[in-house]
Amino acid sequence: MFAKIQIRSTLAVFLLMAGLTGAQTASAGETEERIAAQLTRAVPGLRVTEVRESEAPGLYEVESNNGDTIYTTKDGRYLLTGDLLQITENGIANVSERNRATRRQKQMAAFGSDGVITFPADGDEKAEIAVFTDIDCPYCRKMHDEVPELNSYGITVHYYGFPRSGPDTPSFRKYVSVWCSDDQQAAMDDAKAGKAVEAESCENPVQAQYNLGGQVGVTGTPAIVLEDGNMVRGYVPAKQLAEGLGVL
Repeated sequence: MFAKIQIRSTLAVFLLMAGLTGAQTASAGETEERIAAQLTRAVPGLRVTEVRESEAPGLYEVESNNGDTIYTTKDGRYLLTGDLLQITENGIANVSERNRATRRQKQMAAFGSDGVITFPADGDEKAEIAVFTDIDCPYCRKMHDEVPELNSYGITVHYYGFPRSGPDTPSFRKYVSVWCSDDQQAAMDDAKAGKAVEAESCENPVQAQYNLGGQVGVTGTPAIVLEDGNMVRGYVPAKQLAEGLGVL
């Protein structure tokens, strides 16, 4: 909805693998298995989770543990990285991002909302957003200042912890303290305002939420995941966000 199509030069040859063996007329499933096996051998640490035929004839789309989109030819010898774009009657569509949104929606649903810090909509809820946030991120703080405005538009804000500095850092421990506070919302308000928050420790989901952020493609904060799985990267003024969600 908010994503701007960017034609990037990253749709280029990433790797050429030689020494392919095996028949060129593979039966259903054999091609996918062969591609997965070749990639696993060629790229140390790569774990292929799914291989399927792409919308683009002759290309296969590969999902892996590193979150990157990889396309490969049927013989598995040529790889492309980056986004696959499609020319349509309405302009250029980002096929890769559309697929990521579908996958992201499933991942968010599977994780659920247990353990998130929620600022509920005022009155009838018209929309929900999931926000991966960092206590010390300036634009996260700017967005938090506008959460009451978002709530007034009928938008519920669910916070998922994503301290960008990673585990065992001051920002990470600060988020844990907020989560473990008796009043999470008040603690979040104070922390986002730059006030000291009493150090707390308890069993918490911050690490799991941080890991989830990596899985769904969060690279910076705030990262706003919409109900349809699309991601808005960065700060967006409250009114503009509400308009984009169709609640105004």
